[in-house]
Amino acid sequence: MDTRPSYIVSLFKHKCSRCRTGDMFQTNKVYHLKEFMKMNVRCPACGQLLEIEPGFYYGTSYVSYALTVALSVATLVAWWVTIGLSTTDNRFFWWLGINGVVLLLCQPYLMRLSRSIWLSFFVKYNANWLTEKAEEPERM
Repeated sequence: MDTRPSYIVSLFKHKCSRCRTGDMFQTNKVYHLKEFMKMNVRCPACGQLLEIEPGFYYGTSYVSYALTVALSVATLVAWWVTIGLSTTDNRFFWWLGINGVVLLLCQPYLMRLSRSIWLSFFVKYNANWLTEKAEEPERM
């Protein structure tokens, strides 16, 4: 029986990508805007260093951009199917306004999700994380 935690669920819950159980962020409150991006230095479960090198999370802007485009395309398709698009009225501009509000409301969650995805690109799941020590990156 495989008890490996789900990759997708661990991403959406912002868990460490090495053990998939420890929280990456100090708080689970996404909309507590003063503290929502404060990360643990190490995973509380396995000890994995969460910022592998200085400036490690600068690359999350690419992931965040892709998530934002995907969400915008999804809302455009949903708008097109339910309300429709036309060149004779302002429906498209209504979608633009509503999509902007949706993106603004989802941005804190998308920022955290992009960090989870970015870390998972570089730190892979280790089934033996309980017995094996996390790798220490060489820092200068």
